[in-house]
Amino acid sequence: MPELPEVETTKNGLLPLIKNQRVTCAVRHRANLRWEIPKALKTILAGEVVNGIDRRGKYLLIRFDVGTLIIHLGMSGSIKVVDSSEALLKHDHFELVFAHDKSMRLNDPRRFGAVLFSKDGTHPLLDNLGVEPLTSDFSETYLYVGSRKKVQNIKAFIMDSKVVVGVGNIYACESLFVSGIDPTRAAGSISMARYKKLTQNIKQILECAIKAGGTTLQDFSQVDGSPGYFAQTLNVYGCENKPCHTCGGKIQRIIQNQRSTFYCKNCQS
Repeated sequence: MPELPEVETTKNGLLPLIKNQRVTCAVRHRANLRWEIPKALKTILAGEVVNGIDRRGKYLLIRFDVGTLIIHLGMSGSIKVVDSSEALLKHDHFELVFAHDKSMRLNDPRRFGAVLFSKDGTHPLLDNLGVEPLTSDFSETYLYVGSRKKVQNIKAFIMDSKVVVGVGNIYACESLFVSGIDPTRAAGSISMARYKKLTQNIKQILECAIKAGGTTLQDFSQVDGSPGYFAQTLNVYGCENKPCHTCGGKIQRIIQNQRSTFYCKNCQS
């Protein structure tokens, strides 16, 4: 599933290609993904110019004078910018056609993504999001105070988008590993010192993943079609029964909150 680094990579790839470009047509090649794609986009966005692109959590926010196009990549989505004359691929479900003969296309095989629109830039899906992990608001104090008396496991706590946005399964597993924290421990049992190490590692891992273009395990690709190369540096995620790089023991896989968790019993406590 595309997480913060993949969405940030997509944003960075799109900016030089579509900012200040004029839309000639917004096309629904499928009426709905997770929710219905607004039919009115064809009328609303015709002739509008892209003012900029932001990211909030795992949402892309494409800004126009008339409002904001909100895109979520879902479980398997990716966005490319191609020549408008290029044939559609299977699962190309939404397209912005631009006046400079380029098209931005959302491809989403599993159709868990979303294309929404807001006239004022707000949306209920954005209202209750937590802090951005790459900002100063995300700190050991923030996590420590927010976790007191919580019996929820630490992995679920840092993956809760109401606490901090964009730390999905891959980066949660990796961050807990390099921090030496057992993912099954209660969030309220983690000390301030260990939260300091964890917040530093989350920031560092996310920044490294962005520089590597994200992580491609199955479907994700960058705007230019290339994969994300952070997968080559994963320590534990997807490494069940492989030797731990630190101690040589076997990486374990367990299920937490209906998601696979990978960790080293020897190195994480």
